[in-house]
Amino acid sequence: MNSELLIKNGRVIDPANGVDKKCDVLVAQGKIEEVGKIEESAAESVKRVIDATGKLVVPGLIDIHVHFREPGDEEEETIASGSAAAVAAGYTSIVCMPNTNPVVENETDVEYIHRKARQARKTHVYTMGAITKGLAGVELAEMGFMAEAGAVGFTDDGNGVQDPAVMLRALKYAGMFDVVIAQHCQDDRIAGNGVMNSGYYSTILGLPGLDPLAEEAMLWRDIQLLKKIPSERIHYHLQHVSTAGSIELIRSAKKESLPITCEVTPHHLLFTEECCAEYDTNYKVNPPLREVKDIEALKQAIADGIVDALATDHAPHLKSEKELEFLTAPFGIASLECALSLYIKALIEPGILDWSGLIRLMTEKPAKIIGIDKGTLSKGKQADVTIINPDAEYKIDVNKFRSKSRNCPYNGWKVKGKVEKTIVGGEIRFEA
Repeated sequence: MNSELLIKNGRVIDPANGVDKKCDVLVAQGKIEEVGKIEESAAESVKRVIDATGKLVVPGLIDIHVHFREPGDEEEETIASGSAAAVAAGYTSIVCMPNTNPVVENETDVEYIHRKARQARKTHVYTMGAITKGLAGVELAEMGFMAEAGAVGFTDDGNGVQDPAVMLRALKYAGMFDVVIAQHCQDDRIAGNGVMNSGYYSTILGLPGLDPLAEEAMLWRDIQLLKKIPSERIHYHLQHVSTAGSIELIRSAKKESLPITCEVTPHHLLFTEECCAEYDTNYKVNPPLREVKDIEALKQAIADGIVDALATDHAPHLKSEKELEFLTAPFGIASLECALSLYIKALIEPGILDWSGLIRLMTEKPAKIIGIDKGTLSKGKQADVTIINPDAEYKIDVNKFRSKSRNCPYNGWKVKGKVEKTIVGGEIRFEA
């Protein structure tokens, strides 16, 4: 047996297989050959040995919500620059959103993303296709052709599908192809021109508020639609949940065994609306930063197992755009490269999750949401592995980002947890 790689003496955490122990990982021909105690005789032909003493060895991290801006806004991010940022952050699989220019709405667009990803040769890049043509919410996009081309789901991210009849058709149609429908829940009639959370701070700042009800009303509507579709293949995913009210709706829906999942982002766990008080547009996101009670509800939902994935909603923008006044600056934070450390700060350090719980929400469970055979160190699976130094402290420096954009409010934060190596398909694609 010709083995390419042996990772020795690490704490291997593989939640999908219930593994959390000190052992070795042997990689052969780009796949996981064995997890356990590897005898020296079996390791003699290994091309490279990595000593992971004191490190965590986990399945490659998966982010099911990123914006790489290509095609259309390559000055903000490209698939190549985004992929480089992803592997530096420990991500071996990411999912691009379709709200590019032009919109990803047919099989040619999907194939373009895949081709650019192959050229970058960093991380596995998947994409979702648009639910509706032009994200206009009127006519369904070519979902069948996109699914055949490899789209892992559909979303009009950035826009909520306003028409319930269109959303119902989309859910039924996606069910035919056994792929997820991911929804940006926002009722535009309630949201209006809101740019931050509606409440005390929006009032004193003189900024139009975006009421939590905009998210909750659309989520409630969609849950009623799910109840009307008797199909085990239907899968509905709520993107970037942000309010306590939404959490209660999801909690109730799950009690009824409805096919619903949800994700949380770092900024909705670490910041409140008060951060907008100095009109810093790096805190302008959609859905907006909420109140302390919403953060507490999100964290409790994570602890209770209600939340299914930890995503980033990595949204790079030009400095010149973010320097516009708060009303006109674009929504979004570029946080891919520091996401793991942010989740350690938000969830591990306060004791909300242990390491196994955190890794599960960043590997096994997101893989299931998008239906890919990833997120595990099972024998025979593709060797996507991330090696983490959980105790390494560092300062977030946006000027060292591999991403093209710097719109990140975490600049200067002292955090823990550093990715040391990212292995994709048995090949080391990043080394610190």
